[in-house]
Amino acid sequence: MRISGPNCVCLALVLVSTGFFANLIEAQQIGLTPSAVSFGNVVVGISKSQTVVVKNVSKRKIGIFQATVSGSGYTISGLACPVPIAAGQSVTFNVTFTPPAPANDNGTVSLVTDNWWKDRRIGPLTSQVPLSGSGVAGGQIAANPASMTFGNVVVGSSQTAPIAVANIGPAVLTISQVALSNAAFSVSGINPPVGLAAGQSLTFSAIFTPGTGGTASGSLAILSDAGNGQLNIPLSGTGITPGQLSLTPLNYDFGNVNTGQSATASATLTASGSSVIISSASSTSTEFVLGGPALPITLADGKTATFTVTFTPQATGTASAGISFFSNAANSPSTETLSGSGVAPAPHSADLSWNASGTPGVVGYNVYRGTVHGGPYNKITGSADPALNFNDATVESGKTYFYVITAEDDDGVESGYSNEAQVVIPNP
Repeated sequence: MRISGPNCVCLALVLVSTGFFANLIEAQQIGLTPSAVSFGNVVVGISKSQTVVVKNVSKRKIGIFQATVSGSGYTISGLACPVPIAAGQSVTFNVTFTPPAPANDNGTVSLVTDNWWKDRRIGPLTSQVPLSGSGVAGGQIAANPASMTFGNVVVGSSQTAPIAVANIGPAVLTISQVALSNAAFSVSGINPPVGLAAGQSLTFSAIFTPGTGGTASGSLAILSDAGNGQLNIPLSGTGITPGQLSLTPLNYDFGNVNTGQSATASATLTASGSSVIISSASSTSTEFVLGGPALPITLADGKTATFTVTFTPQATGTASAGISFFSNAANSPSTETLSGSGVAPAPHSADLSWNASGTPGVVGYNVYRGTVHGGPYNKITGSADPALNFNDATVESGKTYFYVITAEDDDGVESGYSNEAQVVIPNP
């Protein structure tokens, strides 16, 4: 058939152009990896991101001129349009899903690029990445107390306080990390990751250890997948200069003390500069024993505490020791030097004396001793002795004795007992 006339020519051109452009549009598509993004279940208020790769699969440079996203919980980042992409090259961007409510949420990322045929741009091309995800109810984390103030703490020592975190939401949450903004603060008793069921709580310790004087502040950040996000607990405390602990007297001599007996003296401890915590005390000798308030104790600035030291020598001779008090004072330990001498106790005896009998023929007297008032009595002398006194050196410490006397004539006849005398022997 012969084609002629303008109408026929135009029809042929339209048919040819339509076929070519359709093929060109198909040839200029970009590659998207992944072709669809699924976030699955994400706790409401928590963000989850995925990366999308855009590759130029054409043979010449193209540009991304517009990037938009639909869906109530989706955002994109990392594309500052226009973005040129050389042939065979790729760019990436991030899609973030932050569900605002417990519900399914679908969306779309739309990328507008250009198409070229030879040296002509033949129109924009829109490529899409379907998005899907579901918002689910999550845990809610809370702390008690919401902030922590340690007050005054001596430099170099530590103060510990408990903090409880609880899941007050309807679903399980996981604590993934704890972070502190100031090295003066630390924690113990929590080792992430830690899961908390709905209604469950966990108590751990916050610790303040000032390295220098002055006010310190910081924050304890608890990171979790809770719906209310990161929990921040403000921390504060003040480091103060260590106090001084003085001891009076620094030296004490007990003098002579009988072995087996005890002597007691007192000592006074005084805090100055700041409060002092006396944690323990020790003696270098078992013959010197410390007594007084139970340790540990805290002495406020200017306050005192009185302790006793008891010396009980176990053998004769000089004894010495040191009593040391350990504290958080700058001059710890504070030590008192003690000394004393153990001496053997003097022997005891009972000295008796009486008046002479007026009976004729008396040649001497006999001494009787008992341990119960009114007898019985035992004779403790030999033959009758005319002396009017007697020393009983066979007594024992701590006992009580009862004595009576009889008079004896030259025929060996004894009188009845005299009145009874009581003698108490000291102990020892």
